[in-house]
Amino acid sequence: MDEPRGTDPRTLGNPIAARRTLQEEQGGDHFAAPLGSSTSGRLRFTNGAHRVVIRADLRMGGLYRARFEDRMPTIWVQGGVVTIRHPQVPSCDWLGCRSERSAEVELNARVPWDVEIRGGASRLVADLRGLRLGSFSLHGGVGRLEVALPAPSGTVAMVVLGGASNVAIRRPAGVTARLRVEGGATNLRLDDKHIGAAGGELDLRSQDYDRATDRYDVAVTGGANNLSIDEGADLDR
Repeated sequence: MDEPRGTDPRTLGNPIAARRTLQEEQGGDHFAAPLGSSTSGRLRFTNGAHRVVIRADLRMGGLYRARFEDRMPTIWVQGGVVTIRHPQVPSCDWLGCRSERSAEVELNARVPWDVEIRGGASRLVADLRGLRLGSFSLHGGVGRLEVALPAPSGTVAMVVLGGASNVAIRRPAGVTARLRVEGGATNLRLDDKHIGAAGGELDLRSQDYDRATDRYDVAVTGGANNLSIDEGADLDR
C-alpha cells in the first residue's frame, strides 16, 4: 500500500501516526492534499463507504478535501490517487439504526476522476455533476445510493458488483443509458421502461443508445431491488 501522506521519518510504516499528523495539519477532522502535478484523480475506498457524501468542486485549488466527524479514516495520497480506509462498520449501520453524521469528500472538478469503492456502501450520495468521470465501480453491494451523473465523454462504465437495493441514478437530459442486471430484479426502471419482477439477466437501453457516442453503461450483478435510472439533474434528497 502507498505510504500515508503526512508522514515524517519517525512515522514511516505507521499509518496511525501518519493519520494523526495529517489531522493536526488540517484541523483535527479535516483532510486535504495539493493538486501538484496531478492531471487526473482516483478516489478509492478500500473498506466500504457508509454515510458518505461525494461532491465535485470546480473552484477548488487542491486535489481534494474531506471532513469526517465520527469515524476517523486513514488516508493515503500519492500520484493523484486518494485512498480512504474507514474503520470496520457495524452491520447495524446498514439498517440505519445509528445517528452517525455523514462524512463529506469533495473532488477537484478541473481534472478527470475515477471512483472506486470496495467493501460495499450504504447511504451513499454522489453528486458528480460538473466532474469529468472516467468510471464508477462499487464492489460488495450497496444499500441506499443516490448518484447525479455528469455529461459523459465516450462510453462511461458504472459497475455495481454484489447486488443493489434502493438505488436512484440521475443523468443529464438527452444522455442515453444502458442497464444490465444479472441475478434477477424487482421494481427496476429505466426512464419509461419498468420491470416489476424478473429473473435471470436483463438488458434495457434508452432510445438511441446504440447510435450515441457519449453514453452510460450501467451493470449490476447479484440482483437489484428498487433501482431507477432517470433523466434529470436533481437528487431526491
